[in-house]
Amino acid sequence: MKKIVFCLLAVWCLNAVAQELTTPMLDRAEVLLETTEGNIRIALCNETPKHRDNFLKLVRMHVYDSLLFHRVVKDFMIQGGDLNSKHAKPGQLLGTGDLDYTIEPEFQLPQLYHKRGMLAAAREGDQVNPEMRSGACQFYIVWGKKFTDQMIGRVQEKLKERTHGRVLLTPEMIATYKTIGGTPHLDGQYTVFGEVLEGFDVVDRIQQKPVDSNHRPLTDVRIMKATITHDPFVKKEEPKQEAKKRRR
Repeated sequence: MKKIVFCLLAVWCLNAVAQELTTPMLDRAEVLLETTEGNIRIALCNETPKHRDNFLKLVRMHVYDSLLFHRVVKDFMIQGGDLNSKHAKPGQLLGTGDLDYTIEPEFQLPQLYHKRGMLAAAREGDQVNPEMRSGACQFYIVWGKKFTDQMIGRVQEKLKERTHGRVLLTPEMIATYKTIGGTPHLDGQYTVFGEVLEGFDVVDRIQQKPVDSNHRPLTDVRIMKATITHDPFVKKEEPKQEAKKRRR
């Protein structure tokens, strides 16, 4: 009897594993950023629906077309989406151009964190924005650096102090920061809502650009066009059926 129960349990486990392996991942919307340095393909996270839908809305409205990556910090991140950057003069201070609304934070730790290549929303500082609400249109792509155990320890202590113990780095997050890199000191304070699928070399080139004292590249790096290349959330119209002739 015990052998029969064990065999049935084993079969059930194998079927469950097989079903899990054959179940496709939840489809994600994708956006292509065509920049003067090359293309960056980004997937948006379904765990952050407010930020995902807002980004898609702005892309459809062509808000990002012709905007600059106006703030670039080597071994940290590249930031874009300032509305004032479209016609900015050389050397003009940028960073304040945004729309007239904010988005409530959607922190999704430990699933979404600041590893290299992640897309996150910029926002105003804690002093004027204690709720950590995201700005409407400015975003950044994480580059960061690789961390040692000692460096991770220091970051974790600062995170505990800054977030009152709310943010704790998991073993998986720590392993990623040590092998791939990122900016762990931002975790749980800025909403991460997407990731780079293709174009890491483009992000790398941009983050190495020479900049002025305000971290604006000396040579403009522009998003020429942003396009939604895949959107599983668009409702497709049902084909209209021809009306059947009434029989007399």
